[in-house]
Amino acid sequence: MTSARNFVRAGRKIVAIGRNFSEHARELGNAVPTAPFFFLKPTSSYVASPGKIEIPRNCVVHHEVELGVVIGKTGRDIPAGAAWEHVGGYALALDLTARNLQDEAKKKGLPWAASKGFDTFTPVGPFIPASAIPDPHKVRLWIEVGGQLRQDGMTDAMIFQIPQLIEHVSSIMRLEEGDLVLTGTPKGVGPIQAGQRVVAGLESQGQELSRIEFDAVARS
Repeated sequence: MTSARNFVRAGRKIVAIGRNFSEHARELGNAVPTAPFFFLKPTSSYVASPGKIEIPRNCVVHHEVELGVVIGKTGRDIPAGAAWEHVGGYALALDLTARNLQDEAKKKGLPWAASKGFDTFTPVGPFIPASAIPDPHKVRLWIEVGGQLRQDGMTDAMIFQIPQLIEHVSSIMRLEEGDLVLTGTPKGVGPIQAGQRVVAGLESQGQELSRIEFDAVARS
């Protein structure tokens, strides 16, 4: 479990689930998926709170607040019924996207890696033990940008729940202790500009378990 608690330093990959909230898929004009799909982000994109989010030149950077599942036990071909045995804990995270680069890549049928993989594009909070969140499908996620509430949603709106996600991903690649699975974002994504303050929170059973804060700065 040491690698799980130190997932930012010890984790080997970030697995991000796409379009796992139907209203978010629709707000971007995307079809609602009928099966889970995911993409990978580099661990070099992690930045811990409090910290700075870098806004690259000529990029329209959008925030996506997410519940991250920290893998606590390595496994492959994990059935949904055994998925919880592999959950070590959780973390509040942001999946940042250079939306203009993503839109351009999608039009050309190219991968999204560049739009998701910039340094500081996965801001995260500290490890939350699994025992602190009795039901991860009843978690509130919210984010404010420049003092304005942008996203405020519950994880019960996930299309595919955590056991299904772990089963799907592990059927393709081994999930290792310390890996982070980002489970999708509620509606309300929008731009972050240099000079703005970004604050996000995670609540379970009415208790705030994590709050992360970042200053957005222009990438030099």
